[in-house]
Amino acid sequence: MRVDARGLTFEVRPGGPADGIPVLLLHGFPQHGGEWDEVVPALHAAGLRTYALDQRGYSPGARPATVEAYRIPELVADAAGVLDALGVKDAHVVGHDWGAIVAWGLAAVHPERLRTLTAVSVPHPAAMAHALATDLRQKARSAYISLFRKPGKAEKVLLSLRAAALRRMLGGVGDPARVARYADPMREPGALTAALNWYRAMSGADLKAVGPVDVPTTFIWSDRDIAIGRTAAEACAAHVTGDYRFVELCGVTHWIPDEAPAALAEAILARVTR
Repeated sequence: MRVDARGLTFEVRPGGPADGIPVLLLHGFPQHGGEWDEVVPALHAAGLRTYALDQRGYSPGARPATVEAYRIPELVADAAGVLDALGVKDAHVVGHDWGAIVAWGLAAVHPERLRTLTAVSVPHPAAMAHALATDLRQKARSAYISLFRKPGKAEKVLLSLRAAALRRMLGGVGDPARVARYADPMREPGALTAALNWYRAMSGADLKAVGPVDVPTTFIWSDRDIAIGRTAAEACAAHVTGDYRFVELCGVTHWIPDEAPAALAEAILARVTR
């Protein structure tokens, strides 16, 4: 379905009972709302209504041209605007990767819109800032961002040879068909640039502006995540003042919704039904 919000048109994948408690699902880079396909059946079986959003830059009708249009406050406002357009007063919010950053921001700025928060892979931005300042290994893990912030060069590196580098990056997803499902849309004109603009618009000021979160929160991290290390993961608790749970998945990479959907669904349900 298409949802109009804030002058843009977003693609949204609804599912589950129409009268179920709503769950807003926010994807990461370089994916889309389809990354939740293996997670949502368990949520639907529990009576929940899910809305998997293709966020700004990923929905063709929500692809502004300027880098500044992809700042974190804009992404957070999109999530709130889509909830408004859906007629949803408050929802359980689940975000993976960049979607987790949006979810953290939404919880900090509009806590009244969240019943609970489940952040997957990426901890609170302040925890990331702590890790980058104190952990040389986290700095090394995050080095790829410098490439992503270079207009033109990043697109060339990631898309050459039929997006071979992008497909390698997605290798942890496992199923080649799912890798193609994420990589192929990024080959459409303007799509990858829009997705990379999230990185290019990112600033320390916007990350620092995300304050403590006091909604009931679960943070899910996997010990084979090459992008996020243990220092950042374990620092997350200090930035949640509400009920908090840390779930560590062993032997799982960064791509948790694809690689461990059953474990992820279990953790989400443990949070939203407690």
